[in-house]
Amino acid sequence: MARYTGPVCRLCRREGAKLFLKGDRCYSQKCAFTLRPNAPGQHGAGRHGKMSEYGTQLREKQKVKRAYGILESQFRKYFDIAAKMKGKAGENLLQLLERRLDNVAFRLGIGDSRAHARQLVMHGHVLVNGKKVDIPSYIVEAGDQIAVAGKSASSEYFKAIKEEGGKGVPKWLEFDTATLAGKVVAIPERDDIDLTIEEHLIVELYSK
Repeated sequence: MARYTGPVCRLCRREGAKLFLKGDRCYSQKCAFTLRPNAPGQHGAGRHGKMSEYGTQLREKQKVKRAYGILESQFRKYFDIAAKMKGKAGENLLQLLERRLDNVAFRLGIGDSRAHARQLVMHGHVLVNGKKVDIPSYIVEAGDQIAVAGKSASSEYFKAIKEEGGKGVPKWLEFDTATLAGKVVAIPERDDIDLTIEEHLIVELYSK
């Protein structure tokens, strides 16, 4: 499966926003975007020209793709599905991305970042309704039980999560750090998505 393997901090700098791609480092003073908020490259600091309408729409799409760690073909499939659903296509798109298993694992605090959570899912450390699911793009439903596999729970990494008590999770999810088990309480709403995204720009881009 194709994936981006370069330095992820430059992606945040390119999009002009924190995408939280490196876990705890993104919240520290060592965050590359905090230290150098300009675009990467030799002339990044001098890019101040007005962006075209198309450029603005494209940058918004790239920001969402990079935040969730997916490529163009897969992103387009999500948009096509979202466009056929009831409601607003942009909100439906973000809702689908939030319900990906790798993102849910990240939101529960199982992974430090979405990339780390994706790796944990692919290696079989995450169970859905008691069964191993190693597909990061698996879409969860309301009522699904999410847990760390029994053998995995004994690793030093997951022991540390138990000791630290975990992190706050959005209201559409529940997680018990003592048992490393959680639940999808409801389908996420637009207000549950904490990334700064103007999804209408993506809809406008794909509607051309």
